[in-house]
Amino acid sequence: MSFGTSIDEETSFALLDRFVERGGVWIDTADCYSFWASDTGHGGASEEVLGRWFAARRGARERVRLSTKVGAEPLWPGSWPEHRAGLSPRAIHEAVEGSLRRLGVDTIDLLWLHQEDRAVPIEETVEGLASLTSSGVVRRVGASNHPAWRVERARAHAATIGSMPLDALQLNSTYLRLRPGTLPPGVVHPFGVLSDEQRDFAEANGLETWAYTPLLSGAYDNPGKSIPEVYDHPGTSRRLAALASVAAEHDAQQGQIVLAWLLAHGIRPILGGSKLVQLDSALDSAAIELTADELALLDDAV
Repeated sequence: MSFGTSIDEETSFALLDRFVERGGVWIDTADCYSFWASDTGHGGASEEVLGRWFAARRGARERVRLSTKVGAEPLWPGSWPEHRAGLSPRAIHEAVEGSLRRLGVDTIDLLWLHQEDRAVPIEETVEGLASLTSSGVVRRVGASNHPAWRVERARAHAATIGSMPLDALQLNSTYLRLRPGTLPPGVVHPFGVLSDEQRDFAEANGLETWAYTPLLSGAYDNPGKSIPEVYDHPGTSRRLAALASVAAEHDAQQGQIVLAWLLAHGIRPILGGSKLVQLDSALDSAAIELTADELALLDDAV
């Protein structure tokens, strides 16, 4: 997310190189990253860095799958969230053209609708996606920060017109549970946190679930960072105790167990580290196999 803004190009390239060296497959970005940290007030820096990395690394594009997002780019500096590109067919096509140019590629493996746009009927959005998938410019489509009912309506319309349906959800998710009625820091979308209903919907319909900010920006292990106040309730103490117990059994960091727990439940955590040691630690978590008893301990701590 921060490539080209708070993370310089040399560090970005080093992270990408290490990711691919260790067998990483999916790289996730967005056309709006990171408008809030850029000099122009617009996004695009992350995609541009990735485009230069692809150009500098022969064969890299063939080794990875690439996802990006449309809909959340500010119309002008300082206009977000009231005025953003949105999800009309025209806006989607213009955004994809810009992403392809910045990335230096001719296909996008997975295009996300970044956040819902109630000003546009979801059926129109689906029709805008249909021409991109039918032409092969976009191979798959998914929805980030959307309620389950709009995703279902989108999938139903795709079936009606014979186009590719949304087959993935991207939402905020971690091991700790929020207090009801709250949102974690940085999440401004009312349906941006993975709920039991969204998870059930995804499992019942075979949709992939991707989780952003799974490590609470390092708060599980960094003593300099506090667990956000929205997680302050009695259940959190019990879940942290279970997490610490399992981490000790594996001689692992608590954040690594969080990632292993998500993976064990079929959820794909998205990593956003800015240091090689963070990336390596996160990748190591994929090798942690939690036992049935450990999963039960983690799941039942409420």
